[in-house]
Amino acid sequence: MTLAIHETGNVRVAEVISDDILVHNPDEALQLIVDVYYQDFDKMIIHEKNIIPDFFDLKTGIAGEVLQKFINYKMRVSIVGSFEKYPGKSIRDFIYESNKGSHVNFMSTVELAVEKMGKA
Repeated sequence: MTLAIHETGNVRVAEVISDDILVHNPDEALQLIVDVYYQDFDKMIIHEKNIIPDFFDLKTGIAGEVLQKFINYKMRVSIVGSFEKYPGKSIRDFIYESNKGSHVNFMSTVELAVEKMGKA
């Protein structure tokens, strides 16, 4: 895992770069938060491919548990990917409602994620 640093104005965002799934459960999410925070970031971009696919099946509860870690530890996160492949109204509604706020967002590109984090 490496971090790419994005800056917009005085906002710094860490983009997590990896070919592996880094988040299988809430404990791994917390470790990722700690690793990124230790490098002086409070805003993170993680790619959809780095999160276990069950995260996007809301029935598993993984998304709620993982995202609660980000909220509890005040780490803003944008998940970047193509979410149309996940069926169901629940996940679409979840993404829509999350994107209304600023703490957890689902974006199609890194550029959009950085832009969103730079505004709030």
